[in-house]
Amino acid sequence: MPHIAAVSKIDLPDKTDQQAVKEQAQAMFSVNFPQAERLMPAFDNTGIVTRNFVKPLSYYAETTTFKQRNDEYIKLSLQYSVEAIEAVVTKAGINKNDITDIIFVSTTGLATPSMDALIINQMQLNQNINRTPVWGLGCAGGVSGMAKANIAAKANPDAVVLLVAVELCSLTLIKSDYSKSNFIGSSLFSDGVVACIIKGDNHPLPKQHVQFKAAGSKLYYDSLEVMGWDFREDGFKVVFSKDIPTFIHQNISGDIDAFLAKQGLKLGDIKNFIFHPGGKKVLDAYTDALQIEGDFLKNTREVMNDYGNMSSVTVLYVLEKFLETGFTDGYGLMLAMGPGFSSEMVLLDMKN
Repeated sequence: MPHIAAVSKIDLPDKTDQQAVKEQAQAMFSVNFPQAERLMPAFDNTGIVTRNFVKPLSYYAETTTFKQRNDEYIKLSLQYSVEAIEAVVTKAGINKNDITDIIFVSTTGLATPSMDALIINQMQLNQNINRTPVWGLGCAGGVSGMAKANIAAKANPDAVVLLVAVELCSLTLIKSDYSKSNFIGSSLFSDGVVACIIKGDNHPLPKQHVQFKAAGSKLYYDSLEVMGWDFREDGFKVVFSKDIPTFIHQNISGDIDAFLAKQGLKLGDIKNFIFHPGGKKVLDAYTDALQIEGDFLKNTREVMNDYGNMSSVTVLYVLEKFLETGFTDGYGLMLAMGPGFSSEMVLLDMKN
């Protein structure tokens, strides 16, 4: 089975304290949004300490157009993608010309030619790379991207697949949107960039390795309004329901059991839980629903505390944390939920 050779994340230079974001949000929302004062504790209840931002905090108080913000998305996505790719190529011990496939995951900006084309051009990568831009999977995109990288590497045992995920959620903020969903979004979402290298079977396995075992997707009928974008003249208006934790609580335990049963496994066989955090209420829903002993979401919670919710990218920061700080021998489960409403899972075999 293919294996994950390396993961490199970006710590953005304008990382910002959550309390500073809270103060600015209060100033921005309080005049036109009567509920702002009552909802301000939402910033404290997230568990987030610092947020990964692609721009200085003052930028988000400025009045900008959708075009201006999207132009920044293209410029900064390219800049930080190249930085992450250069780092992961070095970490994986490969040459950039070895890359056979590129999968680019994002949901927070628009570009045609797609960002993968811009990356290939900027870095002068192999002109014959197989390109797969993936757009619209939201928070589920990181796990789905891993599953798609596995498929590409299984199809070609010589493959060296580059997975890049970029979410610049802060650039989607519509300053004039005085809705509750935009307010809550401003307390959670941040920016992240990560690059991963996945290799096919013809490449030697290192002593410490993480191999793919299986992947699964599920889309829940009649749940389209739970999470997504409402596209407006002034940009991407965030849509998400307060019922997301309830939805997770009702479904996730049975869905994980069904996914693992196909592999002859049970929840007790999983040693490493590589989950997308969503937010504190989402983490609480996972904890209540799965009833696993110990602090099984420690890495997930710490990534959320340090970076915020970076949509699809977050779960890959969690994976990077496992790889850098250590994992338990055995199976790992990657899981994220996103628009659709949907869930994505990847089962890993992790050996020290």
